[in-house]
Formats: sequence, C-alpha cells, structure tokens
Amino acid sequence: MSLCKKSVADVAVSGKKVLLRCDFNVPLQNGAIADETRITAALPTIRHLLSHGAAVILCSHLGRPKGQVDPKYSLRPVAVRLSELLGQPVELAGDVTGESARAMAAALQPGQAMLLENLRFRPEEEKNDPGFCRELASLADLYVNDAFGAAHRAHASTAGVAAFLPAVAGFLMQREIDVMGRALEHPDRPFVAILGGAKVADKLALIENLLDRCDSVLIGGGMSYTFSRAMGGSIGRSLCDETKLGTVRAVMDKAREKGVQLLLPVDIVCGRSFDNDTERLTVPAGQIPDDFEGFDIGPETRRIYAEVIAGAKTVVWNGPMGAFELPVFAEGTRAVARAVAESQAVSIIGGGDSASAVEQLGFADKVTHISTGGGASLEFLEGRELPGVACLLDK
Repeated sequence: MSLCKKSVADVAVSGKKVLLRCDFNVPLQNGAIADETRITAALPTIRHLLSHGAAVILCSHLGRPKGQVDPKYSLRPVAVRLSELLGQPVELAGDVTGESARAMAAALQPGQAMLLENLRFRPEEEKNDPGFCRELASLADLYVNDAFGAAHRAHASTAGVAAFLPAVAGFLMQREIDVMGRALEHPDRPFVAILGGAKVADKLALIENLLDRCDSVLIGGGMSYTFSRAMGGSIGRSLCDETKLGTVRAVMDKAREKGVQLLLPVDIVCGRSFDNDTERLTVPAGQIPDDFEGFDIGPETRRIYAEVIAGAKTVVWNGPMGAFELPVFAEGTRAVARAVAESQAVSIIGGGDSASAVEQLGFADKVTHISTGGGASLEFLEGRELPGVACLLDK
C-alpha cells in the first residue's frame, strides 16, 4: 500500500460539492455529547474546504443502529455542536441519501455545510453496497476521507464511494498516515515498541510485524502472563490464553534470531480481586500465588522500561501496562506514560486504551501523536492494508 496519498491541499475545491467522511462516532449521555474530541479533530479539514469555496456534505456513522432508523443514534447533537464550533448553521438532513438529503445537497452553496443523517441507518453502508455507494457519490464532485478511525472497514462511505468519485485524504487522515507510516518505514533508532492490553491474541500480528522493524519490544498488561506461563512461570489466576503458548514461544525465538530485545516484566503487582481495597503483593514475575491475579507491572519493571524508553528515538505504544482504570493498579501505566512524555523520541500512541490512559493521566500534550483510531491504528501498525487508505489517490 502506497502511503503517499493526495490530500485536500493537493486538489482544487472551489465551487465543488465535497462529500467529507468524518468520524463523529462520539459518546452520548442522555442525548448530550460526552466527549467532542472527534468533532474538534475534523475542524481543520472542514474549515479549509469552506474557506476555499467548497460546499461541504458531511457524513459519519454513530453507534451500531444495525441498519435501522433509531432516533437515539441520530447525528442531530453533532449538527448542533458543529454549528456552534463553525459559527455558521450546519443543517441535518432527514435521511442519508433520500429526498431530504438530495434536495439539501442540490441547494447547498459554496462556503456552506450540511450533515447527512447516520450512515448506518442504511444496511447497505456496512455491506459496501455498490448501489448505495453510487447514491452517496451522486451528491458530490469530490470525496474526502478524514475518518481514520473507520479506515480499516471496507464500508460504502469509507472505501466504496471512491470507485465513483476522485478520493483524497483530509488533514487528520493525512497526519495519521504520515506519522505512523514514517515510524514504520523510516524510524529514527533506537525504535522501541511498548505493547500491553489484555488479550495476547489481539497483539500477536502486531508483535510479529514490529519484530522486523524494532530494536526493543517491551511487554506489559494482561497479555504478559501468557508469556510468563509459556516460560513455565506460575501466574495464579491471571489472564492467560492457553491456546497461544506455542505461538508466544515462537515469537520469543524470532526476537532472539533477529537480535531484538524482547523485555518481559521482572516483577508484578498482584491482588486477590479486582478492586481498589484488595490485598496486594509485589512478587517476582512467574511467582504469583495461586489465589492472586496479576494487575500491573512492578516497580523494578517500571524502572527498567523507563530506562529503555529514555534512550529511544522512536516510540510506538499500544495497550496499557495494567488495570489502569483502578488507581492502585495504574502505577505501571503512569510510569510508562511519564517516561514516553519525558523522552526526546518521536512518540506515537496507537489509539484505544493507551490513548485514554495518556489523556487521563495528563500526558497527552507531551507526546508527538495520539492516533484517533483504535482498531485502525492496530491494523496499520500490523502492516495491513487499510481499505479507507488504499482507495485514496496516490500523489
């Protein structure tokens, strides 16, 4: 997959109707937007298009309405907030490509913006139905994809529509491709990957791909106990994927063959149960008592990992080091976040839980790039082709 893609800055948009796919899949509480990060992230692309004389037809999915019209998944709150942020009205169409949407799109003037109703109100969206792709495309002259968070899905609005319209990246999409692509293709070294999270199965393809590129891989989180078990350690009641023990041993062998430093926790903070007031012990890795469960990396592991991170020139981090949602088990994730924030490295946080952790712990402004896509950033870092990127025009 070529990563040199045309962006909105490379094409003339004046007088054109532009279908702009954003990721407005925001959390709602009692009909109000609980976190508007995804909306504000799209503003630079929207403002560029409006100020350069485009008529902008915004579209997004929200939640999982399963192809049915469901008022609780309406994009109305997003249209209201966009109107406030842009200082001009953003009308919401009454449907996706029906009469309301077509009439509004036809009447839309340069410098104006509108929003289609939730794309997933139509079952054809997730099926990437060619007829629906054609309907969406017929509203506009140009397609811009700024929804990196949905780029790993081959849906009508993220990929299929590009068969009918010239397709370019928005600024958010372009930054994701540039920063992560550079880290994978031409990283400054030492290149350190920090991988955590609960399920080892979710991260094996990522580890495999990074072993071909990294100098060091630091493992933490629930997935580290499968590694510990594979080496014959006692892990008590900790998470473990028994079906992956052989694969994990093969990964460790591959790291040795390639001369990649694969570091596992040397000590573990464990608890009797998953709560803040549980009895806690810090024990050597592989020596967790039978009635305890591992929930975080220990102080010695934090020190070793921080030292490796301090020497890095490029850092990619995907997945927390422990159960950071409980304060008593957040220290490992906090120590790693602090080390990444204080390092001189180009630092990339690969979406999902690690992004929430960095934001919650107050280090978001100290890292180079926080990816907006959980699943998309994971697949990108695994080296897989993303349909929403592959469909864009090459430079």
